[in-house]
Amino acid sequence: MKHDLRILRHPILDFKRGRKVGFHFEGEWIEGYENESIAAALFASGVRIFGSSKRLDHPKGWFCGIGKCSSCLMRVDGIPNIRTCITPVREGMIVELQGKKGALPEQPEIEVERQEKHVQVLIVGGGPAGLEAGITAGKLGLSTLIIDENPKLGGQLIKQSHKFFGSKKEYAGIRGFEIAELMLAELKDCGGKSLTNTSTIGYFGRGETGRHKYLVVQQTAEGYKLLEISTDYIVVTSGARENYLSVPGNYLPGVYGAGGVQTLMNVYGIRPGNRALVVGAGNVGLIIAYQLLQADIEVIALVEMMPQLGGYLVHASKLVRHGVPILLRHTIREITGDEYVRRATIMEVDENGKPVEGTEQELDVDLILTAVGLSGSSEILLQAGCEQNYIEELKGWIPIHSTNMETTIEGIYLAGDSGGIAEASTAMLEGTVAAASIAEKAGLKPEEAKKIKTEALSELNRLRESTSLKTGAAGKRRCDQKWKESKTDEN
Repeated sequence: MKHDLRILRHPILDFKRGRKVGFHFEGEWIEGYENESIAAALFASGVRIFGSSKRLDHPKGWFCGIGKCSSCLMRVDGIPNIRTCITPVREGMIVELQGKKGALPEQPEIEVERQEKHVQVLIVGGGPAGLEAGITAGKLGLSTLIIDENPKLGGQLIKQSHKFFGSKKEYAGIRGFEIAELMLAELKDCGGKSLTNTSTIGYFGRGETGRHKYLVVQQTAEGYKLLEISTDYIVVTSGARENYLSVPGNYLPGVYGAGGVQTLMNVYGIRPGNRALVVGAGNVGLIIAYQLLQADIEVIALVEMMPQLGGYLVHASKLVRHGVPILLRHTIREITGDEYVRRATIMEVDENGKPVEGTEQELDVDLILTAVGLSGSSEILLQAGCEQNYIEELKGWIPIHSTNMETTIEGIYLAGDSGGIAEASTAMLEGTVAAASIAEKAGLKPEEAKKIKTEALSELNRLRESTSLKTGAAGKRRCDQKWKESKTDEN
């Protein structure tokens, strides 16, 4: 394949791709780089179709880029249902489209090493909440292990090229990917351990010792490693997944989640398209629209159903200065193309959000970036048996948790988007609260732990009471009340 969509020059980012790695894809030889995922290397080589839908045979392509959708499942070295967006390329590997059924190989040649691990605190997820939980726990004398299914720790931080707002404690004036580097260095300094390319299998209750039992599988260059982890405490910081856009043609390759575009563009340095339409004018849509411009991608327009911006004016102003139209009270009506996105039809909506007939505009685009919100990834907690409740203010079913971030199962905590969508700063503070609460309960440096927790809760309350997060603050209070009620029922 002759294509190479890799970005060679960027005003901010320097892509460290590593050495070249060749692999087989559908009978062709593809060249990627050792620091790329299979899906990223294929995309850079011009491959857009990663599979087809089971029922309607629609083409499927890149979408989330972090292993939380099924768009990139392929057969790798005979093994089906491999999430190619989080699986690194390896010299000589054989990658195939698997069709509608991921049939198991008849004679799999898989080496599985089994190992037991013991740790005081297991943290599931290595984004901002997980890293901060690991740092705080390490400083308070707890042994910790962070596991993450992605090749790199940092979560959404590693995709962010803009400078953060807030106070010095919240890394104000520092770019997101630089914050991740600082946090990783701090985690290492306080003795925190981590495993990447490691996926959860499930929670298996408490063993005879009373410790929580958790099974995970780690993918290594040599094969797979099955780990049985026994731990006193678990902190789930599994983040969120992209919401889909409900519109005809939303399945076409070229319709990508906001985070998926950032992964391609800012992590792997690959152009996601040439002419983009951005749907959603919250902070995420506004920020990534500007990042598209930085990668020399034309942004045709940004559409938003609401009559006002959902994000900060400073982000919108950058787009306006570059001549990008921000169309309020507009929505996308249809996406068309043969195998890929070719066009999008947008139109106005009235004060009730209803389409205004006769206002349709057709745009020639090959990339539609959907910044239409997130849903918390709480499946790990629900599988463990944690109770959940519909919290209207948090806009979804939320695992019930206390102010200290503890769920209805003693010793299992959460932090970040799995307990309600918010910002990175909030996620970090919740990670701090969870870890400090654990240290306080375990009797490790209890006075210091209490002080850290109190300060973090104070800052959390300040952030949550801001205009944009005020509804969420009420939701958190209701969540804590539900947690107290569940404990009363137990007694």
